[in-house]
Formats: sequence, C-alpha cells, structure tokens
Amino acid sequence: MDERIESAHIMLCEDDENLGMLLREYLEAKGYDADLCVDGEEGYRTFQEKKYDLCILDVMMPKMDGFTLAYKIRELNADVPFMFLTAKTLKDDVKQGFELGADDYITKPFSMEEVVFRIEAILRRVRGKKSQSATIFQIGRFTFDSKKQLLMIDDKQEKLTTKESDLLKLLASKSNELLQRDYALRAIWVDNNYFNARSMDVYITKLRKLLKDDPNVELINVHGKGYKLVVPE
Repeated sequence: MDERIESAHIMLCEDDENLGMLLREYLEAKGYDADLCVDGEEGYRTFQEKKYDLCILDVMMPKMDGFTLAYKIRELNADVPFMFLTAKTLKDDVKQGFELGADDYITKPFSMEEVVFRIEAILRRVRGKKSQSATIFQIGRFTFDSKKQLLMIDDKQEKLTTKESDLLKLLASKSNELLQRDYALRAIWVDNNYFNARSMDVYITKLRKLLKDDPNVELINVHGKGYKLVVPE
C-alpha cells in the first residue's frame, strides 16, 4: 500500500467479537488504524467522536442495525465512504444497502485479503477524486459540479453520493455518446460483478429521476450495452 492509504482511519462495526478482532488485527497489520465497535449504538457514538476515512458496517447488529447506522452516518457526513459486511445475500438487502450510498457490499464468508483489496480500491478512488481540480458540466439546464458533488437547476440543488457523482461525471464527459456498461463498472467499481452491476442500476435509476426536471435531457439504456446521456446541443 502507498503511504496515503496506510494512514487511513477505519471504523469497523462487527458484533461477532472474534471475527471483529481478527479483522481489526489484520487491518492493523496492513498499516491501517482501525477501531472496533460491537454494536450499532457504539458505532454511532464513536463516529461522532472521531474522524474516519472509511466505515465497515455489519448489517445484523444489536441495538442498531447496519442500515440504520449508515443512514445516521450519512446525516453527519455525506462524503465518508462505507461498505457493508454481512451474511445477508437477498437482492432486496443488497439494493437497500446501495440505495443508502454504500461503496461496496461483501458477503460472509470472505477472505481478509479480499476485504483489504476492496478497501484499497475505495480509498484510491475517493482520494484520487479529491485531488482533482473542480470540473463543471452543463447538462441542459442543469449545472453539475463534480468536485462538490452538486447537481443544480434553477433554485434547486441535489447533493450526490460519491458513486452517483462519479457515474454522472462519466456520463457527462461522454454526453450524446454510448457509455459502455462494462467500462463504467470497471472505472468506478473496479470489478464488474453482480453486486456492483446492481449498484450501478440503482444509481442510474436515481440519476434518471433527478434529470427529469429538464424534459430535454434523457438518460437512456442502449439495448443493455450501456447508457447514453442525451443533452441538447
């Protein structure tokens, strides 16, 4: 890992203390600074007290489940990335996790090495994005500030999640052209697996709804091959 990733501060919420301790020790051995919380309420208190670069949240926790904790974290900090760690594999649960803005979703059992690989991918993407200069896109009547992650029209503005912003930036940079589905998955999620593909579908649906405020802008699915952001020229 490079120096910047080694300095990352991670909050790990896992109610299985044995698994949590093993994962925390592994993360620390890899150069991360990790805090372990054994229930959702402890996680919420800890997040309020400290600053984190990434949160790893178990879904099934006592006192407060991972989905509720993620929602509360988003109220405090709209930008911090988080990933779910869970035994739940139902599609509705995956959909709910990504709708909350999750950057990844790992199901148990898993390898420690895979968790670290996914953490590195998220931190590289988030930190790489922060290092870029502001980029403004005009999308019909919309103004999109990819650095501030704001989509604005008239007197309305919508704060996007990191993934939503990254996806809209790709679409806007290729407006009126086909954005290949596989290219988008690998550029933003690194891996084009089922969970990441499902995540992108959720974000595309949300972006499509937001863009309806300008009837001259369309976000269309091109025969399952990818997406095209159609804007007036």
